[in-house]
Amino acid sequence: MSSIEPEFLLFAQHGWADDNRAMTHLSQQLVGDDHALIVAPNLDYIQTWIRIDPLIQTVEATAAIYMTDYPDVPLRIVGHSMGGLIWLELLNRHPRWWSRIHSLVLVASPVGGADLGRLLDPLKVGLGIAADLGNNRKPIAEMIAATIPTLVIAGDIDHGSDGTVPVECTKVPNAQFVRLPQLSHPALRNHPLVAATIREFWAGTTFEAVDYDDVVRRLHKVPGITDGHWRDFDRAQVAIRLNNGGTIRTWTNLLGINHVFVASPQGQCLYAGFVGWMHALELQQALEEIRREHAVKGTA
Repeated sequence: MSSIEPEFLLFAQHGWADDNRAMTHLSQQLVGDDHALIVAPNLDYIQTWIRIDPLIQTVEATAAIYMTDYPDVPLRIVGHSMGGLIWLELLNRHPRWWSRIHSLVLVASPVGGADLGRLLDPLKVGLGIAADLGNNRKPIAEMIAATIPTLVIAGDIDHGSDGTVPVECTKVPNAQFVRLPQLSHPALRNHPLVAATIREFWAGTTFEAVDYDDVVRRLHKVPGITDGHWRDFDRAQVAIRLNNGGTIRTWTNLLGINHVFVASPQGQCLYAGFVGWMHALELQQALEEIRREHAVKGTA
């Protein structure tokens, strides 16, 4: 322990199929000339393929040590991909830590449940890390972001994802949101633009707010729903005309996976999600409820 206390502790957590080198580089860009202590646990590449709980325990133990050694120093947290999910789980388990947190930054984190994880484990039977990445943590994240200043950063290289995580999947109610075009999932780990955006957030810059209407919030409650890519929006057919001028559109792919989209009155995709076969009935029930409460009267 240094005799001079740092201004803040910067916890930087890497994600799945990675080590801590890129996040350490990002941290060095973030700290600059500030007197801060960087904590970037290396979780071991192979271990990130197995299950998330042991990884959470490792970060938890590390965080507890530093928080004990520096009881009066605030924490700034930056997590890339699964690293952000690890910190959401930790903060959910330790609400007493919240008063110590200056800010939380989630970079390309699949908060709504990674579609890749759901594809690898469609029945949610617990196939390794896929089961953990496919879980929807938006309710946890929304609760945390209501208290801890939270920034979400998403990349977009194909009009809907960073090549790995859909943009929609990263969004968190109560958080601020920044979409960075042309930055892929790996590039977001230590790109100078990411560092600059985070430093702006730390300095007090306000970015776009994440706010969902009642229709999208109802869809979020469908069991098993996963935020999806916007790419199939043009294939979907109008299923419900909403009384705000927007529409709900649906499409079923060749595997029988049901997709749902919410569009603005101008026809822009505002939300995309899908459910597996096990939850198709719950989606239909939600759509019928939305039809009763939000559809233009007199429409089918």
